Parts: sequence; C-alpha cells; structure tokens
Amino acid sequence: MSLAIGIDIGGTKVAGGLVDERGTVIARARRDTPHRSTKAAVVEDLLVSVVEELQDAAERDDLGEVSAIGIGAAGFVGADRSTVVFAPHLSWRNEPLRENLRARCAFPVFVDNDANTACWAEWRFGAVAGESHVIMVNLGTGIGGAILVDGVMQRGRYGIAGEFGHMQVVPGGIRCECGNRGCWEQYASGNALVREARSLLAAQSPMAHDIEAEIGGDLTKLTGPMITEAAAAGDATAAELLAEIGSWLGTGLANLASAFDPGAFVIGGGVSAAGEMLLTPAREAFRKQLPGRGYRPEARIVQAQLGNEAGLIGAADLARSAVEEDIA
Repeated sequence: MSLAIGIDIGGTKVAGGLVDERGTVIARARRDTPHRSTKAAVVEDLLVSVVEELQDAAERDDLGEVSAIGIGAAGFVGADRSTVVFAPHLSWRNEPLRENLRARCAFPVFVDNDANTACWAEWRFGAVAGESHVIMVNLGTGIGGAILVDGVMQRGRYGIAGEFGHMQVVPGGIRCECGNRGCWEQYASGNALVREARSLLAAQSPMAHDIEAEIGGDLTKLTGPMITEAAAAGDATAAELLAEIGSWLGTGLANLASAFDPGAFVIGGGVSAAGEMLLTPAREAFRKQLPGRGYRPEARIVQAQLGNEAGLIGAADLARSAVEEDIA
C-alpha cells in the first residue's frame, strides 16, 4: 500500500497522519504547536519527530511504504511549495522549510497553505468530490481560503492566492491584525463571534444572561464552541450571534461568486461545526447579495465533511500526487 505522511500545523497543535490512497488516516501523531518565539530549528526538530514516529509505525505494523511528506501550514507559502514566506503562529519568515526537512528526511517534501490542503482533501474525498470549480472558506480564528479549478489548486503568481479573509467589506471598519480596517474576517470568523458575544456581556445585556451564567461572569472563559453549543441547546441569543456571522459569510461569498463563479463553496474550520445554524443565514444573505440573482446558476454552499483532519489528509495526498506526476 502506498502511504504518504501529512502534517497540519495549526495555531495550537501539530497533527500528523499516515494516509493511504483512499484518504484514510491509518496512524496518527500529535504535538503542541511551539510558541511563535521558538527558533525555526526547534520547530523543524518537532516536525522531524512526527515524521519519524509515523515512519516507525508504518514499518513496525507493516502498513506500507511511505512515498512523500506533505506539510500544510497556516500562513503564506511561496509558489515553489518550498518556502514559508510568513507564518503568524511561528517564527518562520522566508523559511526554506522544504529544503531543510528534505535534508533530514528520506522522502520528498512538499509544503502548502493549510486551506489549500483542506480544499484538496474535500475535493478528493469529501463534500465537493468531483466538482470542477471549488472555493473553500475556512472559518477559524480568522478566515482562510483556497481556489481549485479542474483539479488544480490555483495558488497565484506568488503562491498567496486565497487570502479572502482580508477582503475589505466595511471601509473604515474594525481594525484587523493585518493592519487594515474592515476585513471580512473581522465580521465572519470565530474571533468575530466571540467578540460580539463579549460585547453583549460587557454591556450587561439581559439577552446574554444564559451565556453569562455558563462562564460565571468571566469573559476570558468564553469560546466559540461554547456559543455554538448554547445555540444548539436553544439559546436564542447564541443562535442570533451565529446568524449574524452567517449573514456576513453569505455577503462575502456573493463577492467571491462574482470574481470566480464557482460551482460550490465548501465551508470548513471550527465555526463550520455550527452547521445549518450558520449555513442557512449564509445562503439567505448570499441570494440577496448575488449579482444577477434569479438569472444565473447559483453555487452550492456546503459544509466540509472531513473535519479537523482535512488539512493533513490533503497535505499527504497532494504530496503523493506530486511524486506520482514527477515519476510519470
């Protein structure tokens, strides 16, 4: 059996897996993501330890031969699929990650943006399998994005395509970590969801009574999953907060539809766990904002299927595909 190692580097954890040709994860390894002040060499040591653990598992349990290593990283990855230009959670700045890991590992290494790897996984094995034109939008702390056309990831001239979260949707709006104001991710992300809930609590709104009771009045304990759970349990305020995020999501998707005309949008990331509580208001806003509505085909808006492992599955499969293409 041909296997590939996929590693997804997130803000809090580094998740690795042995992935077969069907997209099944047959062995796993996990580490905590190092602090952003950690030296690049230490981060590379950690990644090598994940590779070695998974390689040992493949050999010990006779699972198959490893053909390649794929890395999905949050941040800007160069078009060469080698250099991490900038990673917000780590100290990488123009880091030649592929070259450094290749010198220490026995397999070809490929590096990509984590939204690209998740999109690839959903196209190969998940919610948008077989769709020719796909836009992925990952709603997490911020917003990540990816573009796939006819089975090819569209990375842009410099490899940084898909940074949809920094489209300006409100001129002069809320300040974003990128330095600009009014970015989409300030209105349709996990951070936006928590910020709006905390503003209600800080104003001592009676609408937030149930949420306040849940956290004991400590705003720092409030998280996005808590709001989603409250909404699922029938909390009207939590449901309203999610609907607002969904409306902003739909508005941004309508803008993307004008630019890319996809057949489907696949919505992933932690906030997507809200399911139809998020997607129904998103579809409603999308239809209201879509130019030419009523006279043009409408892209599907679907929830990602592969969950938190989409990134590592896609990273592994993209790496395996690159090796097979090179051999061919």
